Amino acid sequence: MSGWKAFCLLALLSLVASSDSLRILGLFPHPAISHFKFFHPIMRGLAEGGHSVDVISPFEDKDPPQGYKDHLLPPSNLTDTISLEDFERPFNFLFHYIEFFILHNMGKEDCNTTLHSRALSEILKNPPGYYDVILLEQFNIDCAISVAHVLQAPVIGMSSCALMPWHYERFGAPLIPSYISALFQGQSQQMSFAGRLGNWITVHSLNLLYKMFTVPAGNALIRQRFGPGLPSTEDLVRNTSLMLVNQHFSLSGPKPLPPNVIEVGGVHISPPKPLPSDLQKILDNAPKGVILISWGSQLKASSLSAARRDGIVRAIGRLEQEVIWKYENDTLTNKPPNLHIRKWLPQRDILAHPNLKVFMSHGGLMGTTEAVSSAVPIVGVPIYGDQSLNIAALVQRGMALQLELKKLDENTVYEALTKALDPAFKARATEVASAYNNRIQGPLETAIWWVEHVAETKGAPLIQPSAVHLPRFVYYSLDVYLVVAVTLILPVITLLGLIRMCKRREPKCDRKLKRK
Repeated sequence: MSGWKAFCLLALLSLVASSDSLRILGLFPHPAISHFKFFHPIMRGLAEGGHSVDVISPFEDKDPPQGYKDHLLPPSNLTDTISLEDFERPFNFLFHYIEFFILHNMGKEDCNTTLHSRALSEILKNPPGYYDVILLEQFNIDCAISVAHVLQAPVIGMSSCALMPWHYERFGAPLIPSYISALFQGQSQQMSFAGRLGNWITVHSLNLLYKMFTVPAGNALIRQRFGPGLPSTEDLVRNTSLMLVNQHFSLSGPKPLPPNVIEVGGVHISPPKPLPSDLQKILDNAPKGVILISWGSQLKASSLSAARRDGIVRAIGRLEQEVIWKYENDTLTNKPPNLHIRKWLPQRDILAHPNLKVFMSHGGLMGTTEAVSSAVPIVGVPIYGDQSLNIAALVQRGMALQLELKKLDENTVYEALTKALDPAFKARATEVASAYNNRIQGPLETAIWWVEHVAETKGAPLIQPSAVHLPRFVYYSLDVYLVVAVTLILPVITLLGLIRMCKRREPKCDRKLKRK
C-alpha cells in the first residue's frame, strides 16, 4: 500500500510540474548571428527552466537542452564577411537612409523566406491558443507579428540593439530627439545644436519612411500568405505585451521607458572559461599588460587597406604592451614581436582576464557589453549600424575613445591606445562596470521572469500604457494646444477688431466715451 501511495504522489508531482510548463515559440528570421546571440540564451534559459520551447531561426543549437527544439530556416544570402575597404569610400549625410533601405530590403527577403518556409508550416499545424507566449524579434520589418495573430498568443518583442525610431510609438514610450539619438545617427545624449537638428530630422524622416515603405511591404507579404483580411502590421504590433531590449542605462544612458520595455542587456554574458594555454601564457606573462584588437565576426581585419593595416602594425610595434589581434590570415607582413595574431579568439574570456588593459573594437554591442562588464577601456572604430551609438555613449562616460576608419594610421592608433591606457579611463570603466553588473536580479533571470509573467497573465495587460492606442494628434496634446491657442488668440482678435471699428467711427466713439 505504501508503494502505491508513493506512486500516486510521484504521479501527482509530475502532473503539477507539467501544468507549470509553458509552450513557448521563438521566431527570429533575421540571419545575423550577432542578433541571435541575444535571443539564444533566453530561449535556452526558458527550456532549462522546464518549459517547452520551439525556435524558428537560421541558427541551430548544437547541444540543445531538454525541451528546446530547432525549426531551421533555409540558409541566408547574408554574407559572413564584410570588407572594411568598402567603408573607405566617402559617405555623406544620406548614408543613414542607405542603411535604412538596406535593412528594408533585407527585411522583405527574410519575411518572404520565413512565411513560406517548411519550419513555419510545421509550427502552423498547431491550433490557435497552443502557445502560451511567442517571442519574436522586432527590427527592420514586422511581418512576424502576423504569425502570433494567427496562433492567437501573447507577444513579447525582442531587440538585440537600441530601439529603432519606429519602436517607441507601439510601446507608448516617448522619443525625445533632443537627447535620445536615433540608432542610425550614432550620438551620445549630449548633442550640439547641429547634432540635435540632425537627430530630429533623422528620427522623424525614418519614422515616415517606415510607415511609407516598410509597413505596406510587410502587409502585402502577410496578406499573400494568410489572406487579405489580416489587419495591418502597424495595428498588430500595438498588441505587443512587452519588449526585452539589449540595453542598460549604465552603458547607453537612462531613458524614460514605460514598464513594458525591459532592459536586459548582458543576458549573453556567462562566467569566463579557462583560456587556451598559449593565450593564458601571453596574458599571464605581460608585465605591461595586454591589448586586444577585434572587429567582430563579420568585419574582417584582413580586409583593411594595406596603408591602414601597416599603420596599425607600426603603432603596435611602438607599444610596450603585448597585443592580441583577431586577424584572419596566417601571416602578417612586418609583424612585431609583441603582436600575436589568431584567426579566432575567445573574446569574452580574454576580456575577463585582469591583465587585459584596452580593447580596440568596431563597437558591436555584444563585444562592447563584454568589455563594459569586465571594466575594460575601449578604443572604438565604428563602421555601421549601432556601432557609433554604442561608442559615443561610452565616450560620454569617459571609458572610451573614438577613431574614424578613414583616419586610422600609425600616429592616430598609437596616440589613442596610449591615451586609453591612462588610469583615468580604467577608473571610469570600473564605475560603469559596477553599475552594469550590480542589479537587483540578473538580466537572464529578469527576462525569464517577464516571459513567464506575460504567459501567466495572458499578455500582462496592466503594464501597457493607454498611450499605445492614442492617435498621435492626441498623444502630443496638439488638440489641447489648438484649443488653448484659439482661446488666447480669439480675445486678441476681438479687441483688435473693436479698436479698428473705433478708428473708423472716431467721432462717434469719442462722444460715447464722453457720455460715460
